[in-house]
Amino acid sequence: MSTIALTVCEERFPVAGRFTISRGSRTEIRVVTATLAAGGLVGRGECVPYARYGETVESVIETIQGVAEDLRQGLDRAALQQRLPAGAARNALDCALWDLEARQSGKPVWALAGLAAPAPITTAYTLSLGEPAEMRERAAENAHRPLLKVKLGSSGDLARIEAVRAGAPEAAIIVDANEGWSVDEYAALAPEFVRLGVALVEQPFPADADAMLAEIVRVLPVCADESCHDSATLGGLVGKYDAINIKLDKTGGLTEALRLKRQAVAAGFEIMVGCMLGTSLSMAPAQLLAQDVRYVDLDGPLLLARDRDGAIRYEGSLMAPASSSFWG
Repeated sequence: MSTIALTVCEERFPVAGRFTISRGSRTEIRVVTATLAAGGLVGRGECVPYARYGETVESVIETIQGVAEDLRQGLDRAALQQRLPAGAARNALDCALWDLEARQSGKPVWALAGLAAPAPITTAYTLSLGEPAEMRERAAENAHRPLLKVKLGSSGDLARIEAVRAGAPEAAIIVDANEGWSVDEYAALAPEFVRLGVALVEQPFPADADAMLAEIVRVLPVCADESCHDSATLGGLVGKYDAINIKLDKTGGLTEALRLKRQAVAAGFEIMVGCMLGTSLSMAPAQLLAQDVRYVDLDGPLLLARDRDGAIRYEGSLMAPASSSFWG
């Protein structure tokens, strides 16, 4: 095997307007891109450091740079799973190694992973947190989309969902509370949301205060996000959650994400495949994971003002498979 040379850098992409959740707003994203070169071939991976998990762009770059010598000495994907913990840094490297392996073998990543060839899939489209009138307007603009994901997590959430439903009467709706509700708020909101046709709520309670989910009647199905990282966290979700949101930046790459998905399906969880706010380079490996799941939330590029060259093509909410020249 050729020696692998590592390059890692920060890249910035503008958001289309402003993206707001309960933790704050942003007008650009900062991603970390890892590039692995060997024998004249190049593999790439992207990650999105997330402050909620104690990550910064600088700390993730430092972590990735820390394995440069290991890569020169032949570190592979299997060894990487033990070399780094789950998280953004491992994700960028894991996906870059998949991409490089595909180019070295002449086989696409889906074949190397034992998956079916990817087909176009329908993604949710996210409406960021705002005042009800603003959210109704945004919902009306996107009422043609089959699935809307609505960011919540503050007072006035019922009015927001009533506004979104008025703006998009036919769309399916899922909501993300971003750990912003109390048990009493769930009890009050859940039946109203069911009445309004909401199918699912992500992470209503803080990850370290979600034990009550095992004690209450979950009228509105609950999906784990911040409470679910990799397969090691799955056992603690049984009895509390109905679904899990798998994100490669949490699992530490496609390798562990595939393992988590298999185990979660066997345990009876519904699956959502989600993303941080990233470019098509983040979406391409996640797209392989999302081929047969109930909820796909890979709309990151739709929320950007600019994507990468050769990016994944979206027609409305229909997401085409990434080209092999772009990734995998």
